[in-house]
Order: sequence, then C-alpha cells, then structure tokens
Amino acid sequence: MEINLKFKSLIAVALLSCFSSIATVSAVESADRNNSLAPEVSAAEAKLSFRDIPDLKKAFIDTTPAARKGDLAVGELGIDGGNKNMIVKLAEELADNKHGEYDSLLIAHKGKFLFESYYKRGRINLPHFQNSATKGYASLLLGRAIQLGYLTMADLDKPLVSFLKGLDPTKFVDGVDKITLHQALTMRSGLRFSDEQMTKFRGNSEIFKGLAQVQAFLELSEPVTSMSQVYKYQGPDPIMVMQVLDAVVPGSAKDFIKNEFFGKLGITNYKWKDDKSGLPIGDGRLSMTSRDMLKLGVLVTDEGQWKGEQLLSADYLAKATSAITRATEDWQEPETFFYGYLWYQTDVAVGDKSYDVKIAWGGGGNRVISVEALDLVVVITGLDMEDKIFTQVSKTILPAFVN
Repeated sequence: MEINLKFKSLIAVALLSCFSSIATVSAVESADRNNSLAPEVSAAEAKLSFRDIPDLKKAFIDTTPAARKGDLAVGELGIDGGNKNMIVKLAEELADNKHGEYDSLLIAHKGKFLFESYYKRGRINLPHFQNSATKGYASLLLGRAIQLGYLTMADLDKPLVSFLKGLDPTKFVDGVDKITLHQALTMRSGLRFSDEQMTKFRGNSEIFKGLAQVQAFLELSEPVTSMSQVYKYQGPDPIMVMQVLDAVVPGSAKDFIKNEFFGKLGITNYKWKDDKSGLPIGDGRLSMTSRDMLKLGVLVTDEGQWKGEQLLSADYLAKATSAITRATEDWQEPETFFYGYLWYQTDVAVGDKSYDVKIAWGGGGNRVISVEALDLVVVITGLDMEDKIFTQVSKTILPAFVN
C-alpha cells in the first residue's frame, strides 16, 4: 500500500507516542514441541512498555502451529491448504526486513490455523497494540449487541443522541442532533474540529471523558450540514459509537466486552485502555495477541458464528463489512478502498478472479484480513512507518491460497 510522506510522518508520530537470522520450523521438527515452542514474553518483560521489549534473536516460522486450549484447530500449511513455499519465502523476507518492520504473520484457512510466525517484538503471549484496528473491533461489539436484542438494525438510522441520557442539547451546535449511528459508524458524522481542538481533547483526559467528551464534541464542532456529512477519518465518531454501546447494554461496555464478546471467544489476555471514566476508548488503545486477532477474523469470515453459536448479527456484519462509502483520505488508496462500519473493504484481483477482502486496519501494519470466498484469515502486526504490507497480501498471500 503506497502512503504519501505526509501520512508517513503522522503515523510515525502516532506510533512513537504509544507505543537476522531465521528459525524455520519444518513439519518434522514441529512434532517435537520442546524444540519448537513459539517465543513467549517473560513475566519480567511483560511489565515493560512495548517499545522496550527486546527483539527476538531469531525469527520464528512455523508451518504446523501448536494447538492451545481455546484456540482454533490446527493444521499444516501445504497439506491443509496454501502454497507452503510462497508463504515461507515471504516470512523469511519479513524476517530480513525486506517489506518493513513487522512483528507477526499468522494465517488460518478453512477453519484451521496453518501458519504462525513472529519477528522482532512478536511473542505468542504478548498483547500487541492494534492502533486503529481497534475501531473495527468496536464495530463488532454492536453486532453482538444487536444479536442479543439490545439494539436493532433500525436503530442504526436513529439520531445518536437519542441513546445518550444526560447531555445538554441547549448547548449543541446546529445539526448535531440529527447525526445517526449509521453516519458515525461510516465516519460521516459531519463533526469538524481544528487541530488545536483535537489536541485539547486528547491532552485533557481528566476533563474530556465519558459523556463530557461527547458533550464537548457536540458543542465545539462547527455546525453540521449536509455538505459536512461526507467521509472524514477521525476519532470522535467511533468514540461516540462506544458511548452508545455503553448506554444500551446492561452494566457497562467494559463488562459487555469481557463477558459477552471477548469472553465468548476465549480472549482474556488483552488490554483496552479507558478514557478515565471507565469507558474503553473506541478509536484505539487496545492491545491483544495475534492468535486472538485470528479469532476475530474467523468470526467475520464465518458470518458471525463461533463454534456453532451465532455471536454477531449476520445482517449487521454483512453491512458493517460492505462498501458503504469511499475511503477518501489520500493515504487510503481512494480508488480501491471503501469503508463500511469502521471496517475497510476492497476487491483484490488474482488472475482472472476478484476477491472481496474485509480489513480491520491500524497504523504500523496491524491488520485482520478476512476473505470469505477463500475461507482465509490473515493477521499481521507491526511497527512499520510506511505500512506497506498489503502489497504482499495481494501479491503473495492470496495467490498462495488460490493456486
């Protein structure tokens, strides 16, 4: 994916603020798990900030991932699907930094976990920051709420403020009372702020938290008009979506995530920073392991089902991952990338066929990629300033599972 220099610098700032040799495990070697265990972070290392985690001395590349309780069924790359040589070659290139700085690449195909690799700071048990891929996961929470009856598909077209109690509408700027949940999910709320205002919001978390933050958005924005309600990638929209979730589910959004979403998937090793009101931040600040990211991708590929249970509304998920509007930021390849409900959609050509690809995408190369037609899920984590790994997804990974 080509990204202009301006966006590269923005990503660099964002990532810095939050933030060889190769050991290839063959099918024979991987039978002896004492000699081929995926790298783990130690208890002492787990207390460090992510940037202080030491790089692996050797990259870990495994074509027969080890089974772990609660994870996907495992298989063998090349036997259960995929071109082994193509994927291993790409993994070796990643280990040599030929495509940027990445920490993991995992692949599942037809319900089986076939490939696992870690580089640099990648560890099997270390939650990796997700950056804006968090937005895509926040969207899935609404699919869970709809499946449980706390929201309906019709609610998506209702004014967002109708779900939130305790706001002061007398202070709203014109037009904000008509912003729908659908518009916020597609980055088309129409809210507009200066760079100085956004810096103020982010730098004063003690003041701008919970409903107070939403009140500030609706007071301090420029007036919302039909002209302003076009796609603009920004944090306030998913932050308000998370606030709606918190308002409609029993208990809190934090408890809902733990008990009704991540808990259902067996995801326990994660960190989701809150806005100091206890509300998980909707536009970022989630960290989770690569294996758990894979579960979310399989959930999308399987139309919201997990081990026979319908966890997400299939109607919501289909809409959320569809091409609703163009992703028009200059770094988002506007000719090929579209946006649904905080998810990206693009079509990738392989030979004479085109494949519908769904993506939860965060800066640095963090991605969950779902291709239903191939029953394929690809997970990538990284800290790459150019974030160009999608080129290899379209040129190498997808073809490896088409041929």
